[in-house]
Amino acid sequence: MNAIGPVPADTVFYKTKQGMYDLTIALYHDQGLGAVKLLGFGTVVTLLVGLPFIRTSTGHGTAFDIAGKGIADHKNLLESIKVAADLGGRRRGAAPRAVAGA
Repeated sequence: MNAIGPVPADTVFYKTKQGMYDLTIALYHDQGLGAVKLLGFGTVVTLLVGLPFIRTSTGHGTAFDIAGKGIADHKNLLESIKVAADLGGRRRGAAPRAVAGA
């Protein structure tokens, strides 16, 4: 693994989006979520590490402003479920499957 850092937060996410890095790790929620939402809203999957179970979620909030209106987009939730399923398969030793957006 070729890891570098720390890298200035004001440019690291942009450089990752441009392909300079394969992965960016933010140590705190507030360090990363704003930039991630800006660069990929609707496609972001968050993964909480360090737990004895797999925990993924969408990269956006609960959208109370559109709840019950039938206009919510399910794609980000589906991506979160796919990432969790892929990680679960890897834990059991199954061959990983391709996950869109991951």
